[in-house]
Amino acid sequence: MSQILIGKKLGMTQIFDGDNSLVAVTVVEAGPCPVTQVKTAQKDGYEAVQIGFNAQKEQRMSKPELGHLKKAGVAPVTELVEFRVENASEYKAGDVMTVAKFAEGQMVDIIGTTKGRGFQGVMKRFNFDGQPQSHGHMMHRRPGSVGCRQTPGHVYKGRKMPGHMGQVRCTTQNHPIVKILEDKNILLIKGSLPGAKGDMVIVRTAKKVKKAQQ
Repeated sequence: MSQILIGKKLGMTQIFDGDNSLVAVTVVEAGPCPVTQVKTAQKDGYEAVQIGFNAQKEQRMSKPELGHLKKAGVAPVTELVEFRVENASEYKAGDVMTVAKFAEGQMVDIIGTTKGRGFQGVMKRFNFDGQPQSHGHMMHRRPGSVGCRQTPGHVYKGRKMPGHMGQVRCTTQNHPIVKILEDKNILLIKGSLPGAKGDMVIVRTAKKVKKAQQ
């Protein structure tokens, strides 16, 4: 059964694994995530589960939001995420999902929002090589020609151009869980994860694990 948790990226550090090798890990505070709604094919047309994260004061939430959470018997939360499941009957509103659902060595996918880089040129945004840096050349970091002359006389859509970089949803796959601190709701996940320190991320069971990694 696929598992999913909402978490907060706390930063990066390094630890020694079971082979006494130094491993760079990202520290994620994952859960506890209460189940706020269970959707079924009979009632909603599809099967899914909605979970929450990050406690919030009641006075900072709207009445519809509070009513939705009180119906499930869940305290106010700021984050809600819905994910599809094959058998929604295995879940119940009010249940709490924790890091105990995962195991050390398990592969997970991380969904987050990348850091915003603002307006950037093509060399930083798309890794262009740039143009000659020799004396007299005046196009060092420019993209070069982007269009045509008479035919068709315009710039094609999709050309790689300067523009806004980052601040987009990103999924990185197959990160092994190096260590679990269940009493603190902490996952130590190998490698760097999308987003800045303090950003929300979604941790889910990996969907494209190679057989050698299972």
